[in-house]
Amino acid sequence: MRARLAAAAVLLIVSGCGASDAPDGGDGRLSDGTSGPALSGTLTVFAAASLTDVFTDLGDQLMELHPSLAVRFNFAGSSALATQITQGAPADVFASANAAQMAVVTDAGMAQNPTVFAGNVLEIAVPAGNPGGVDGLADFARDELALAICAPDVPCGAAAEQVFDSAGVAAAPDTLEEDARAALTKVELGEVDAALVYASDVVSAGDAVEGIPFPEAENAVNAYPVCALADAPNPGAARAFVDLVLSGVGQAALGDAGFRAP
Repeated sequence: MRARLAAAAVLLIVSGCGASDAPDGGDGRLSDGTSGPALSGTLTVFAAASLTDVFTDLGDQLMELHPSLAVRFNFAGSSALATQITQGAPADVFASANAAQMAVVTDAGMAQNPTVFAGNVLEIAVPAGNPGGVDGLADFARDELALAICAPDVPCGAAAEQVFDSAGVAAAPDTLEEDARAALTKVELGEVDAALVYASDVVSAGDAVEGIPFPEAENAVNAYPVCALADAPNPGAARAFVDLVLSGVGQAALGDAGFRAP
């Protein structure tokens, strides 16, 4: 990724989110952030927990290119992040795991014209070796298994409700987690026999878990929108990060992390 970023020549124009219509963003800065005036100060990105690994890496790349810039992340469930933003928490960029939580922010007049940058679907995660013998979504109705899903107010929980409804499964989870990464941690620690997480979470866990795709997941594909916030304290850096996410470099990184193209 570092080599691709250094060599990137993609000039991606972002509609809305505070970006200019000019290929260089109106300030001589290429839209992938690889050249032009240096960025400085602090960039604060509020992002869905499922984006932790890939966004952290992209933030590191941006800081490497702009040594005077500090990128800080707040990763959590999208509903919690949207609430924090609307209650006045200072942030430059918001990336949500679904459109509904982004709408909380845009409806409050705090962002405009978000851009979908990735998609994701649920996948069953089980500990290595699958000790519970989980085969598919129907196993989430087995009382003898310890099961985790996300709380219904966060995007992964809303998606779980959709897939259970479409499959006619009366799920019996033992724990409702605040985000998909929290559910994944339960699997990694062997505290549950299975959890519903995102496909990207399974990729991030490596050999610690096994992933079991299931067809009903296609009934609840999550679209991830991103936007620079209207009152971003560091609007230039916010625009640069959004541009990087939407660039060929960012899209390649997301694909490698298990996300779908938008």
